[in-house]
Amino acid sequence: MQTLFQDLRYSLRQLIKSPGFTLTSVLSLMLGIGATTAVFSIVYAVLVDPYPYAAPERMAHMRLKDKAGQERGFGLTGAQWQVFRKSPVVEDSFISDDWSLTITGHDLPEDVQGIYFSSNAFNYFGVPAALGRGLQPSDAIDGQDPQPVVVLSHQFWQRHFNGDAAVLGKTLQLVRKNYTIVGVAGPRFTWDDGDVYLPLKVTQDPTVSYYTGLRLKPGVSREQAGAALRPLIDQFAKESPKHFPRDKFDFYLVGLNDDFVKQLGGTLYLLFCAVALLLAIGCGNVSILLLARGTSRQHEFALRAAVGASRSRIIRQLLTESLLLSLTGAGLGVLLAYRGLAMIVKLLPEYSFPHEAAIEINLPVLLFSVGIALVTGILFGLSPALQLSKPEVSQVMQSSTRRIAGGVRGRTTNNMLIAGQIALTLLMLAGAGAAMEGFLKMLHTPLGYDPHNVMSVGIPVHDGTYKTWAQRGAYFELLRSKAASVNGVEMAAISSNATPPSNGWATSVEILGQAPRDDQKVRVNFVSPGYFPVLRIPVVQGQIWDETQNHNAAHVAAVNETFARLYFTHGDAIGHSLKVPEIRDEPPYNPAGPDPLGWLQITAVVADKRDDGLEKPILPEVFVPFTISMRMWTQILVRSKAGIAPLSLLHAVGAQVNSVDPDQQISGQVRDLEHWITTQQEYQQEHLVTWVFGAFAVLALALAAVGLYSVVAYSVAQRTSEFGIRMALGAQRGHVLLIVFTSTVTSVASGIAAGLLLSIVLNKVLGRWAEGSSRDPHILLGVTALLTIVASLACAIPARRASAVDPVIALRYE
Repeated sequence: MQTLFQDLRYSLRQLIKSPGFTLTSVLSLMLGIGATTAVFSIVYAVLVDPYPYAAPERMAHMRLKDKAGQERGFGLTGAQWQVFRKSPVVEDSFISDDWSLTITGHDLPEDVQGIYFSSNAFNYFGVPAALGRGLQPSDAIDGQDPQPVVVLSHQFWQRHFNGDAAVLGKTLQLVRKNYTIVGVAGPRFTWDDGDVYLPLKVTQDPTVSYYTGLRLKPGVSREQAGAALRPLIDQFAKESPKHFPRDKFDFYLVGLNDDFVKQLGGTLYLLFCAVALLLAIGCGNVSILLLARGTSRQHEFALRAAVGASRSRIIRQLLTESLLLSLTGAGLGVLLAYRGLAMIVKLLPEYSFPHEAAIEINLPVLLFSVGIALVTGILFGLSPALQLSKPEVSQVMQSSTRRIAGGVRGRTTNNMLIAGQIALTLLMLAGAGAAMEGFLKMLHTPLGYDPHNVMSVGIPVHDGTYKTWAQRGAYFELLRSKAASVNGVEMAAISSNATPPSNGWATSVEILGQAPRDDQKVRVNFVSPGYFPVLRIPVVQGQIWDETQNHNAAHVAAVNETFARLYFTHGDAIGHSLKVPEIRDEPPYNPAGPDPLGWLQITAVVADKRDDGLEKPILPEVFVPFTISMRMWTQILVRSKAGIAPLSLLHAVGAQVNSVDPDQQISGQVRDLEHWITTQQEYQQEHLVTWVFGAFAVLALALAAVGLYSVVAYSVAQRTSEFGIRMALGAQRGHVLLIVFTSTVTSVASGIAAGLLLSIVLNKVLGRWAEGSSRDPHILLGVTALLTIVASLACAIPARRASAVDPVIALRYE
């Protein structure tokens, strides 16, 4: 232990004596370890420990896939759930429903997301309440109305009650009904992003279905459970055919985090690989600096060996210095990660990771950082230690100078490290260039509609209101006309589910006179006739239905050009008829117009627009009057007049909506359609990869430049005498510059060649998460030129210093 303290004290003195070396090494490690720690924090939170729930690895969602390959969820009725939860493979199960509620106290009702749970749900999740209690069985006894109690989410409690611990027992009014606050959920309990959690009245109504969550018994795999539950699901499909696909379907279970892993997992792994490369470049920098510094200390090592120091003792001393550097870099890197983590989290796609995930610098992340520090300290310190711990004592001691030029092996190691840094940097630059190219391509994707000056205002309908088809249709139309009357609004239209660029109900259609096909999947949209002029979507053929036809739920439809080309190859779509077999009349929640399964005559063909995201091909679309089928939710598209920002009219639109029904709120998340585009999964993912990968690539470029500068500067310092003699014998400055630049050509050129090869080979890997190609000649040419310029600048400074050597001073110094 005493020897260890001696090594630490000596290492600290040595590092203090070389502030330039120490600062450069620590900064290199700080950037590498800090970036790695920040990305690992996200990887750990999203992929390793995303949920605070009891045994989340055994929790599952139930899914169906129809014969056309469309995946969908489904629900069970109250009676079916009671049977389902008794299955021998199910340890526990709960059901839930969600409604948009309101609280008052301001000039307009405020939208509140209410989640209704079966009374066993909080026991199922196993997450302790932050204050009070969760829901319990006595809050919702079968056959009785639930107790008027509510549990607040932690965020809602902070937002509306400023974290007041005295909130328990107070009354909260939701849609003019009083509820007693009995608890505040834990900070990480955010199921369904609810604001409030209430007890669910489990009805025996066979038309009402609920989301059903389950936890499997220990030792039961999802595949085994799916096979065991299949007969039960088939029985439920016969009992409630409206809740299941009409034709054959597959039933299976997916893990609680599977969807998020599919959406974001690959991107996080890509970013983690990027920071691993950045860390490798930083470690290469420190190895280069250690070799350079160690060579200049050969007299010291020879003297220590001459007085009896063993090789292992010298190695231990050098590794102690390396570990001291890496631990210091790790400490500063953690601070950097703490500051930079919030910036990366802001770039994450909003709904591509579980909001229960605690993305923070916690104990596992700190342990990871310490581990990285120890591993990197050994990795970058071991090679220099092994080379420098065996000095040629007689040669060094007989030398008349303390500047001993490094041997061939040392120069070779430096050149290999530089080449490796250049290769990895070029790979990262090519990846960043490909990501940027893909992102720019997405930004310039033709939309087929005009999102400028348009906002989408969500209208949730309260339970038990506007139950009939006539009431619902008249209510929606009145809301639309009120919104259109606001000063500054050019026009307004109903878009129940048609707000682009990812819209429509993916379902099957039948075309009169054509044989049904399994792949005959389209996007069905429920809109008012004003939808097309609001979004400025051209009508190519025919004409859109009028307001009277819309009011009467006329059996008419418009199709897009893709639909017309696919199903009517002769260009004669107008006048043909189609039907949507999945439309069902389910009052009071989803009332449908007269004869909803009747044939719909195609009266118009409209121009294509984006309907399946910003990158995927446009799908065939059908547009029908929104009154044919209405749900407990709709949207009003509002176009503002030129020069007026649509969101500036939001309060006035809300006031007009509220004037129709004093309890009616507008959705709490209203965006204009330009910002609506930025919420798309592919947009946010490309945006994340472009910015983060680009930032890491710039850091890698800076580190590689520092590494190359260090090697050249070290070489120049070691060859000061040589340059002095050359210039004394008549060499010109240009000759010295050429010598310095030539010494780095091989390592830089080989690094660029290796980087180009890596970029081409790994193009398919990058292509899974970025639309651009790292094999693009323009990208490869650009990053090669950039890297060459930076390498030249890194060499130019020490080369210029070498060419300015005064021969007399250089020889006198030696």
